[in-house]
Amino acid sequence: MTKNLQPIASGLWSDEAQPHLLAGQSTDGRIFFPIPEGDSGKNLEVIKLSRTGTLWSFTRQDFKPKPPYDGPEEFSPFLLGYVELPGEIIVESYIIGTTLEELKIGMALEFVITPFDEKRSTYAFRPEQTL
Repeated sequence: MTKNLQPIASGLWSDEAQPHLLAGQSTDGRIFFPIPEGDSGKNLEVIKLSRTGTLWSFTRQDFKPKPPYDGPEEFSPFLLGYVELPGEIIVESYIIGTTLEELKIGMALEFVITPFDEKRSTYAFRPEQTL
């Protein structure tokens, strides 16, 4: 579904069957996501972040964000949350595969790649799927 879509930005996630968000880690252990561009990011070690986390906070975006938002011209509301990746960092992300009413602070989420528009993909988290 997302194989033919270009990533919304380069270097956000790994290119493998089970992709991971990519972050930069400084020599003192601090983690940065996304990896800063230019001189700020050149001395950081690229690390793979956990594919699972817990919902730290959330909201529903009911209006089109201001620039530099570069989404579809026809706006549709979406869920947005902060996801705590254990022992790593809290990342801002789309939340998919659920409703606002079903979201609960602390719920288990997993990382996925999802379409952003007709040409690009982005990352998101969804409720953890159990087998």
